[in-house]
Amino acid sequence: MTVFPIIIIAGFLFAFLAPEAAMPWTGHTSIALGIIMFGMGRTLTVPDFAMVFRHPLPVLLGLIAQYVIMPLIAVTLTWVFNLDPAIAVGVILVGCAPGGTSSNVITYLSKGDVALSVTMTSISTLLAPLITPVLTLWLADNYLPVSASDMAMSIVKMVLVPVIGGLVVRWLAGRWIAKIFPILPWVSVLGITYVVIAVVSRSADSIVEAGLLVLLVVVLHNGLGYLLGYGAGKLFKRSERVSRTMSVEVGMQNSGLAATLAGQYFDPVSALPAAVFSVWHNISGGLLSLFYRARPTKDTGATASTDAAITEANSQVER
Repeated sequence: MTVFPIIIIAGFLFAFLAPEAAMPWTGHTSIALGIIMFGMGRTLTVPDFAMVFRHPLPVLLGLIAQYVIMPLIAVTLTWVFNLDPAIAVGVILVGCAPGGTSSNVITYLSKGDVALSVTMTSISTLLAPLITPVLTLWLADNYLPVSASDMAMSIVKMVLVPVIGGLVVRWLAGRWIAKIFPILPWVSVLGITYVVIAVVSRSADSIVEAGLLVLLVVVLHNGLGYLLGYGAGKLFKRSERVSRTMSVEVGMQNSGLAATLAGQYFDPVSALPAAVFSVWHNISGGLLSLFYRARPTKDTGATASTDAAITEANSQVER
């Protein structure tokens, strides 16, 4: 797990210190994101979605928290810090993104409910073509208006199609996919690193000017997401394991998607918050899991995790 953020940080530093060397290689971020989403899809099985019907309330609460808390925090931060419009729209876009692809591993390490985490990430991702563009353009319309339908179609191509493709491939060729499981997480890591390099190489000058401010905003956005996600679970009297899961799912965002959309539809600088978020939330997620693991859950059977989800989480933790 520690290797993940190190690789991303290395990519970040390379693009920042040598942007001219990195830029010629960074014209295919949408393809890289598609590979990441395909990797996410191949971790899913049809039974994973049964959680929606067996335990609809935790899933519904998690999704509402995901698409309410993070956008509201984003808008508040842009107002409190009076952010430049290009940076502000990037922060809002991160807030409106679905759950992060590494949240399932962090949930496992945090002794949360892995099956619920997988379900929440999957459903929020599948809903992203509808919710992300509508929320983004509603909250950021004063900054940089674009077409909601165009953004939705981009998300369908870059997210929905690859995720469903990965799900279908695993369903049709499960035994073959199982043989290459150990290398697939690395493909996703390299894909995320590629997106970070692409964003940073195009925004190196802006990082010098606004780097510390963007980092502060990202840290607050991510940290408040963890805190309020956990608080939402407790407010609705969910178990400790479910509350931890909501904490992780709300705080960790699909920043690769946010960075790609920002670079495609807005000023290149708008992708900077997502690039920083990509690095930071993997570091903070690891630290959060250490904090949670040191505390007893007190409720071992509140919401059972499926064996398949735990096996998948274990395979990713080994990286």
